[in-house]
Amino acid sequence: MNINQLKYDIPAGIVVFLVALPLCLGIALASGAPLFSGIISGIIGGLIVGLLSGSQTSVSGPAAGLAAVVLASITKLGAFEVLLVAILIAGVLQLAMGVFRAGFIANYVPSNVIKGLLAAIGVLLILKQIPHAVGYDANQADDLSFAQANGENTFSALVSAFQVVTPGAIVIAGLSMLVLLYWDRTPLKNVKLLPAPLFVVVLGVTLNVLFAKYVPGLAIEPNHLVDIPPLDVNNLGSFVQLPDLAHLANKDVWIVAATIAIVASLETLLNIEAVDKLDPHKRETPPNRELVAQGVGNICAGLLGGLPVTSVIVRSSVNIHSGNRTKASAVFHGLLLLASVLVLSPLLNLIPLSALAAILIMTGYKLAKVSLFTDMYQKGWSQFVPFVITVVAIVVTDLLMGVLIGLAASLFYLMRSNYRNPFSIEQYRLHIGEVIKMELPNQVSFLNKATIKTALWDIPNGAKVLIDASNADYIDHDVLETIEDYRVAAAERNVQLNIIGLRDEYQLSDPIQFVPALDKETQTRLQPDDVLQLLRDGNERFKAGRWIKKYYLHQVDATAGGQHPMAVVVNCIDSRTSPEIIFDAGLGDLLTIRIAGNVISKEIIGSLEIAHKLGAKLIVVKGHSSCGAVGLALKNEHAHSIGSITGKIGVAVRQCQCGDHHAPAGSKEQLEQVTRQNIENSLAEIINGSEYLRACIERGEMGLVGAYHDIASRNVEFGPMVTPDRFERYRGTPGLAA
Repeated sequence: MNINQLKYDIPAGIVVFLVALPLCLGIALASGAPLFSGIISGIIGGLIVGLLSGSQTSVSGPAAGLAAVVLASITKLGAFEVLLVAILIAGVLQLAMGVFRAGFIANYVPSNVIKGLLAAIGVLLILKQIPHAVGYDANQADDLSFAQANGENTFSALVSAFQVVTPGAIVIAGLSMLVLLYWDRTPLKNVKLLPAPLFVVVLGVTLNVLFAKYVPGLAIEPNHLVDIPPLDVNNLGSFVQLPDLAHLANKDVWIVAATIAIVASLETLLNIEAVDKLDPHKRETPPNRELVAQGVGNICAGLLGGLPVTSVIVRSSVNIHSGNRTKASAVFHGLLLLASVLVLSPLLNLIPLSALAAILIMTGYKLAKVSLFTDMYQKGWSQFVPFVITVVAIVVTDLLMGVLIGLAASLFYLMRSNYRNPFSIEQYRLHIGEVIKMELPNQVSFLNKATIKTALWDIPNGAKVLIDASNADYIDHDVLETIEDYRVAAAERNVQLNIIGLRDEYQLSDPIQFVPALDKETQTRLQPDDVLQLLRDGNERFKAGRWIKKYYLHQVDATAGGQHPMAVVVNCIDSRTSPEIIFDAGLGDLLTIRIAGNVISKEIIGSLEIAHKLGAKLIVVKGHSSCGAVGLALKNEHAHSIGSITGKIGVAVRQCQCGDHHAPAGSKEQLEQVTRQNIENSLAEIINGSEYLRACIERGEMGLVGAYHDIASRNVEFGPMVTPDRFERYRGTPGLAA
């Protein structure tokens, strides 16, 4: 615990204590247990669980979600002392679950269900606290179930509340909500030791005292105030009950213990997931440590006469919205609960329940903001529908049942998505022709069999098909049979089939019937325009992040006997401009000549002539943005051997400076302008420097094109193909070889 954070944690702890106190009493009453058992659990949840927990925001104590379980268990076991034995055993079971790392379950709850849980709690807080705000306190303060212990439900209680209105309660609740709503616009927000909820409690007590003295008609009667039963320290035995360990061998006790352990653990794991989403610092609670802490807490509750303990979303939400920083606030709230039953009860019994209701209503408003619903709607039906179902289910049933219903809705959409989109299928053009690729997902179940079979059998005859199972950790046997059946059918339909990435245990060998590597026949068939289009297509895939897996081992085997490149690229040495990646090319597809500034020399022209003899059909001179060599030329750097590069680029610099539309010196526009002119000059050097290449271009055996690569956008912009009728444009270019 950080002592520097106490200025935030102490006020937050006070507010949580004020909210928790009536809730502890209300849950004990709803559970059919002694009132003091709720206070004991609140103290244990604050002091013991608070110290052991890894959460900085969660607050533990007796939970409404277990009230029905406890009430039924007391009836089944016959006495509260016997229930305490079950709570003790449940704590041991939770402790074991934490030690054996069962907390991973929390990771499998979808975020739409967690957000639905938070929104539902917010809606329930508003619905359940409105009666208290108007002075109708027939239902328990923390009864979040739809059907209430008094025979009413959430909605009928609202109707009853407005038939029995307490004017003083309405005044206090209304003023309290205004204070909470506009608190951040007042200077008081800067007083760290006085959070708005604490001020509201003081305001409620003060107003009620003034009402009693000056406006008796608005005075709130004692039955609408906090009610802490008096504690006789000389007769603690009448308040604290101990477990009857003689029932340890009772089979029913163990059944109840297992039920409490499972329900309490699930509620805790769900609550810490939800609370972590509310945490403004986005800290993560270790789930296994939390189970250990809850287990120890329930062992203590069983030994000392308390109710079962869980992490509680309402108190945790109030804790966060009160500005807590560390778990010191939860511990401090436990200390205050202990002090309250010893010495503070006369003072605390002055607090109007309507003031506490105002705090909870504003907490509910923050949990269930309209913006949360609109954000979930914008994410699509698969997120929005389970979210709404979770909210409605929790409101009309209870927390645990509502979450289970929400999980079922989320699972339905998951299965629906898995059934409808079990794979990705795309068609792309390579130098070997059109290839249809089916990529299987991580998990391929029997639900996917029908759609996979339909997609495969719909592929036309004579196609090249690639089934990629590299990402699949599991493939159902039915799907494997479908792939094997298609493998047989493919041979009869003249389909060339590659299957790659299957795991060894599937005992289905990977057939490789075509390799995406250039052979002599394909290279001969390609024309310069075809190659240029293939480079454009490859760059489009690179820009979109859909580059093709290269399967280099297959390509190595295919190209070991010789190379058959389709193009040669004169490229800068810049490390960010690798042509093989930018054009999404495979092994052996491209010849690459790399030189700073993509300038041309006799040696490079000789290399281009060799490239033609190797069968390359296209020369690409590719410059790029932010070129370092062009930048040095603009700075007039000619020292040492650098001058052999920058001197050639300097021709482009002078040409741009003499032009009608030259860019400002030192600007990004000037750098791009010079780079583009330098590409044109390199094209001119090739045409003017090689009679052999000129003849190849004239005969249509080889194409020549310039390209500008914008590194930031990943786009390669190709210029027009240089044709014989454009040779004159490049002849006599100043400073270039004739």
